[in-house]
Amino acid sequence: MAHSRSRRSFLVRGALGAAALAAGRVARAQPLPKVVFGTNWLAEAEHGGFYQAVAEGTYRRHGIDAAIRMGGPQVNGLQLLLAGQIDLFMGYDIQTLKAVEQGLPVVTVAATFQKDPVVLIAHPGVTRLEELKGRPIYISSASETTFWPWLKAKYGFSDAQKRPYSFSVQPFLADRTAATQGYATSEPYSVEKAGVKPVLFLLADLGYPPYAETIVARRDYYEKNADLVRRFVQASAEGWKSYFANPAPGNVLIKRDDPQMEDGLLAFGLAKMKEYGIVTGGDAAKLGIMTMTDERWKRTFDFMRDAGLIRPDVDYRRAYTLDVVRQVKVLP
Repeated sequence: MAHSRSRRSFLVRGALGAAALAAGRVARAQPLPKVVFGTNWLAEAEHGGFYQAVAEGTYRRHGIDAAIRMGGPQVNGLQLLLAGQIDLFMGYDIQTLKAVEQGLPVVTVAATFQKDPVVLIAHPGVTRLEELKGRPIYISSASETTFWPWLKAKYGFSDAQKRPYSFSVQPFLADRTAATQGYATSEPYSVEKAGVKPVLFLLADLGYPPYAETIVARRDYYEKNADLVRRFVQASAEGWKSYFANPAPGNVLIKRDDPQMEDGLLAFGLAKMKEYGIVTGGDAAKLGIMTMTDERWKRTFDFMRDAGLIRPDVDYRRAYTLDVVRQVKVLP
């Protein structure tokens, strides 16, 4: 009888073990939650950390099936986010603050770029930004509600200087008295290829406050998926650290999405991000990649308020949360 009880006990334990193994297989077979991340432009080095995290399986290791949806000149990422066609969006502080002013339910959870890479590009011989006062400056219409009011307030530039920027450096190259807007990681490459050594003024290093390439979510999506969003930010930060060490895996996917992308421009963009500390400088050096602070957000709101870009009574703190970045600490 004892032998029979022992045998039954063995069989029960065996059956329970088999059931547990089967349950484990079923659990492993469950699809990972999908996160669609919309970028702000065509695939480029400035998006490298996200592509790296896909290429190296970092998102999957954090339990996410992540897909990157490439932006571009005709793509309105904020509309796609609000419509639920993407889950997270590569945003910009000023845009997000304006959205909050309009009552739109969006929240920034992390910031890739500790410095906005926007620059003014001048010809050789210019040594200070103040010297561009009165000269022609090629400025896009979108910049009239971002850094142009800041330049007018800080350096006394006037609207009479503005020339329409068509996302080409050719007009700038043709006029040695002119300056043009650009990204530190992009347009100077084209200028150098044309045989001109550009003089760059990185506005962030002169006090222009916004973060750039932020990660923005709909507020309801974030509240329902806070841990998923945290894991996405964690994996993205790890992707950026890896991309800076060896960009080859991410670059393969960048060129798959944007076959026109040149190897030379990818290398240039990465070098400039490192040189200026765009991802790893500032607070990120001590708090971790993708960090944010209350102080920086207040500076951006104060600039917008003083420039008449936002109502003074807007609660700017609704534009962001620090809960995610406080849990993510990937040091450069």
